[in-house]
Amino acid sequence: MKWEHALNDFRNYLKLERGLSDNSINNYCLDVEKLILFLSAHHITVSPIAIDSEIIQQFIYETAKKVNPRSQARIISGLKSFFNYLIFEDYRKDHPLELIEAPKVGRKLPDTLSIEEVDLLINYIDLSKTEGTRNKAMLETLYSCGLRVSELTHLKLSDMFFEEGFIKVTGKGDKQRFVPISNSCIKYINIYISEVRVHQPSVKGHEDFVFLNRRGRQLTRAMIFTIIKQLVEKSGIKKTVSPHTFRHSFATHLLQNGADLRAIQQMLGHESITTTEIYMHLDKSDLSKILNQYHPRKH
Repeated sequence: MKWEHALNDFRNYLKLERGLSDNSINNYCLDVEKLILFLSAHHITVSPIAIDSEIIQQFIYETAKKVNPRSQARIISGLKSFFNYLIFEDYRKDHPLELIEAPKVGRKLPDTLSIEEVDLLINYIDLSKTEGTRNKAMLETLYSCGLRVSELTHLKLSDMFFEEGFIKVTGKGDKQRFVPISNSCIKYINIYISEVRVHQPSVKGHEDFVFLNRRGRQLTRAMIFTIIKQLVEKSGIKKTVSPHTFRHSFATHLLQNGADLRAIQQMLGHESITTTEIYMHLDKSDLSKILNQYHPRKH
């Protein structure tokens, strides 16, 4: 079995059997491609079925010199998934990474914006330009609905149920959920649609996407990252801010204001409540206040 064949089968398995998003699939396959490049660079001729743990360890040792522990752990995780697939399909019986442990890394939470910082960023949008109206509606949607950046770029006009107060979001693995949307966010989207979007010709196949670029195409993830980066520079905020920061801030502000964790889980589209709990970095003083306020043995 050739590496190219195995990698292609693995890609199809991740898409059809596990229902992963294109981004997740690409990340898994990139880990395997790094191993293939290592084999080629060292003139090691071995198939995916015959490769052993010694060669894998050589690869990981060399990789560890180039990347941080978090990236190393992700690569090991991706390779484990690949060889799990080969075993699942009976291509091989043993697992070459069975005794290899990933480096332990702490859970790194992204920076969270305060409500004032969210307002500051949005206020730096130049509304005198046509793209400014779009950008304001876009960032308000990110923050008000807690969307992933890919969910924002794939948002469609036909997904808007404003009268009911919801939007339909397609998340990881093409799983759909309904997310409530605030009246203020609806207002900004409607302004964008009625004043900018309605006058903008769209490319065939892109007519239903809400947020378009100047050429009438679906806005890309990279463009949204760039827009936010420029706003952060203008505002002078000294934090690492990405589209995901708005999602994290959405969840954190809801929790701080008393929202139920299960409700936040549903809005974020997390399958496991554990994932939602990782996002919630309540200050220990807040926990003490809750205990002292609600526990029957508080005195």
